[in-house]
Amino acid sequence: MAYVNGNLALQPKRKQNQQQVIRETKKVVVTRKSIPVQEKLLYLFTVLMCVVVAGVIIFRYAQIYDMNLEIKQLNNDYQAMNVEMEELKKQVEMLSDPERIRKMAETQGMVSSLEGGITVKTGDDEIKSAMRE
Repeated sequence: MAYVNGNLALQPKRKQNQQQVIRETKKVVVTRKSIPVQEKLLYLFTVLMCVVVAGVIIFRYAQIYDMNLEIKQLNNDYQAMNVEMEELKKQVEMLSDPERIRKMAETQGMVSSLEGGITVKTGDDEIKSAMRE
């Protein structure tokens, strides 16, 4: 048995006389109809509506982000003012100490009289009372 299918050298020779047969085939070209104008407008309107809705959603998220940022800033300002207010309260408490006020009055030339009123030395030799009953 001859080895027929595996090697070209063993394949039978073709006849020289045969001409290749050319067959004419018709290729059917299918042209698609274009989309009607109304349908194109419907698609365009749908896409525009989607873009508008997406734009509104993104705009609202941007506003929410700005509001959150403003809230954080206001909270930080509030905390800073609370700290400052506590410091000022301590300072008021320290400055309103009666012993401190008495010492400051004595250093500035105010003398307490026996009657309980406070007298002030003016530039002259006069002494005027700061409080009268």
